[in-house]
Amino acid sequence: MTLKIESRGDAPATGAPAGTPPKERFVEMLVTAGLLVTATDAGPVRDGAVLTGGDLILAAGPRERVEALAPPGTPRHDFPDGTILPGLINCHVHLVFDASMEAMTNVQETDDLTLFLGMADRARRLLDSGVTTVRDLGDRGGLALRLRDAVSQGLLRGPRVLASGPPLTVPGGHCWYLGGEVDGVAAIREAVRRHASDGVDLIKMMVTGGQTTKGGAGMSESQFTTEEVRAAVEEAHALGLRVAAHAHGTEGIASAVAAGVDTIEHCTWLTGDAYDPREDVAALIAAEGVHVCPTTSPGWRAMARWIGEERAALLQSRLPWMRDRGVRLVMGTDAGLPGSVFDDFAGSFSLYEELGFSPARIIEMATADAAEALGIAAETGRIADGLRADLLVVDGDPLAGVEALRRPRLVVKGGVAHVPPAHAE
Repeated sequence: MTLKIESRGDAPATGAPAGTPPKERFVEMLVTAGLLVTATDAGPVRDGAVLTGGDLILAAGPRERVEALAPPGTPRHDFPDGTILPGLINCHVHLVFDASMEAMTNVQETDDLTLFLGMADRARRLLDSGVTTVRDLGDRGGLALRLRDAVSQGLLRGPRVLASGPPLTVPGGHCWYLGGEVDGVAAIREAVRRHASDGVDLIKMMVTGGQTTKGGAGMSESQFTTEEVRAAVEEAHALGLRVAAHAHGTEGIASAVAAGVDTIEHCTWLTGDAYDPREDVAALIAAEGVHVCPTTSPGWRAMARWIGEERAALLQSRLPWMRDRGVRLVMGTDAGLPGSVFDDFAGSFSLYEELGFSPARIIEMATADAAEALGIAAETGRIADGLRADLLVVDGDPLAGVEALRRPRLVVKGGVAHVPPAHAE
């Protein structure tokens, strides 16, 4: 079996025939490290290794056993002081936004080509930071779909992209300028069908308003009725698509889970300006197996200072509160919004660590659990034979502290090896 790794003009990879173009070569690869975190029930393995072939994992486990399976001369990457874990999955990004304070204005005033070039750069930064899969939950004009296809064809470097296209919103509603305005059940169903024909991977619906759209509904205000959300869910599920519901307000959260959405984004539990978590709704979310992506920014400390430490602590308390009620949490950063950068996904993990989440649990939320929420658990999110070769190697032991995840040494996406710039020779 062979494995695909990328070369960018370097000397020919081992086993590559003379004259092989420098773009890609097909060889096997062995990666070893002092610790292997598989995100499976098998638990961590000291002195572990992963053998890959094509875009798949062929074997993973103790180094001596896996090493014995590698043919002589197999290219290898050895990290005796590092850790191998599954490639990270950021469940909530907006590649079309640039993370500046003018991000929303820039999207409205920038041409497609310039936006696309910026998106390509942000995708590269995500990959370099250890993210091998992202879910893009709102672009303009389907640009994220074009980027997804360019990455999958090997034309651009970046993580695998699952894209929703323009999010559904009411006329003049939250993020209306992205092009997803709909009015009423019939228009919602038609928009879902149109998105599906455009090739989206899922549907995003702005069930409540948000703080970044002037003149639209507030964060806690519902934009759609339960009947309207249910219409989107029915249409999407009939087409094999999942539905992600943007919902800050408590009533909007209740509508979303009652309508059968697959994930709830933000889940801030607001009524007016008040924090208003509801036990019955949380119980239903847990019972229905709906995943919640609270969207924690890497800049969460600066955000806390901006909104006030006391209010920030109150809103942050929803994370352990939901966890303790069996709600299935996954990781996402809302990357692209002001201050939420693309090259520090792991920077958002420190909040969960401070709130008492174990590093092992945090890793699962950004790998195995995230893959399940996105419907790709049969392909990625864990290190196991037959799954996609999506790997991250970091310095140190992330089970001792998530800060180690901010030190990527090697990223492997679908069998293609990338060395982050800080470690490139």
